[in-house]
Amino acid sequence: MQSAQLKELVLQSLEHERGGVLVYQTALECVVNQDLKGEWQHYKEQTEAHVTALEKVCQALGYDPAEKTPGCKVVEHMGKGLIQAMKMAQAEGGKNAAELVAGECVVFAETRDHANWELLGKCAKELSGKEAAVLQEAYDRIEDEEDEHLYHSKGWWRELWLQSLGLEAVLPPPEEVKNVKSAIAAAKAQKDSEASRRH
Repeated sequence: MQSAQLKELVLQSLEHERGGVLVYQTALECVVNQDLKGEWQHYKEQTEAHVTALEKVCQALGYDPAEKTPGCKVVEHMGKGLIQAMKMAQAEGGKNAAELVAGECVVFAETRDHANWELLGKCAKELSGKEAAVLQEAYDRIEDEEDEHLYHSKGWWRELWLQSLGLEAVLPPPEEVKNVKSAIAAAKAQKDSEASRRH
């Protein structure tokens, strides 16, 4: 494994989690649905804990958590773009439109987050000693939360869009109700929900 790229991945993941806190803060300004508001508040708190966990990983691996590589600057820029999109929707589209844009931005952010943790888990298996233990412990504690963030957020976004289209929507979404934590479970929850809507 390339040690320089491992450092880059850890630092970019940390930068993304920091930006994720700001994404959730802004999304909470856009939310209309009270169930979703509670969900996003919970995810924001978990994301804050993910920042702390990755700062500890940095310390264990001998990285400076304040270092901003060029890649980190790109990640920061992308996060600011999501925030700007939500603020634009707030200013120009009204509350329901802003909530839809916020849902989309959360899905974008959580998709990258989920991918980061998947890669970090693979790296933990390749390391050894204290470094492996610290990274594996963080991965084991956070991976299920990242699964939930991604699959539940996708469900919320889809169902809010259906509602906005005047189509039958299930709120909270089936992914939330069934508390799915995998792509297979999310697909099954969505399929079951679609089957029940047809009857």
